[in-house]
Amino acid sequence: MNQQRTSVPVIELTDVHVVHKLRTGGLLRPDTIRAVDGVSASVRRGEVLGVVGESGSGKSTLARVMTGLQPVTSGKVHFHGRPMRRSRGTRKELGRTVSVVFQDPSTALNPRLAVKETLLDPLRVHGIGTEPQRLERVRELLHLVGLPQSAMDVLPRQISGGQRQRVAIARALALEPEIIVADEPTSALDVSVRAQVLNLLMDLKSEFGLGLVFISHDISTVRFVSDTIAVMNRGKIIEQGTVGQIFERARDEYTRSLLAAAPSLL
Repeated sequence: MNQQRTSVPVIELTDVHVVHKLRTGGLLRPDTIRAVDGVSASVRRGEVLGVVGESGSGKSTLARVMTGLQPVTSGKVHFHGRPMRRSRGTRKELGRTVSVVFQDPSTALNPRLAVKETLLDPLRVHGIGTEPQRLERVRELLHLVGLPQSAMDVLPRQISGGQRQRVAIARALALEPEIIVADEPTSALDVSVRAQVLNLLMDLKSEFGLGLVFISHDISTVRFVSDTIAVMNRGKIIEQGTVGQIFERARDEYTRSLLAAAPSLL
């Protein structure tokens, strides 16, 4: 697998807007919410884009746009340099190329499915390999994320939160994606487990040349994993730059307030 950064972004957003209409409006209450307001961003293989902001800043909506789950109100979304179309073929290609790791593994995983079935599911949906080949791929995935082979037969409730998130990461890797969008992947975990999951993501990024969009409210965590950081507030990217630029020469007052409130622990 090519581990070098490529010149053409896998996902590129240009002046993207997402406007949600409310059921109720009024003279003193707007009937629309600008969840994403004029955002331009891109992600390539081999690079980590950190997106940071408080709850309600538009981070998760941005993640949904990047994964094709959220249509845009206006603006351009390009996938491998081509306009993203909402066709079945494009959705299938996007599903293989861009994977998602959600915030809470206890809700992201089907509680009725054993780990083996959870990891087999995307391989079956996309028609990859024979059943014995799929089972071998499941064994490889468990090894990649540091779980024992005995984990194949357990249910999500029978393992710890950190182990469940490792299963979620294994599922995200199943189709050999180019990009993983990780939406608050450590916020539901104990502090003692958080660094382990972050280190796992970085190891996988280095080994497979993955691109990573890492979304968090915690700027200290974003600093740990990112090459560049985009700071979001009220649907806008208000500041973007390298880790050094953001932490040493932050221009926006909102960014400086996030830095001042940053905890000392991951």
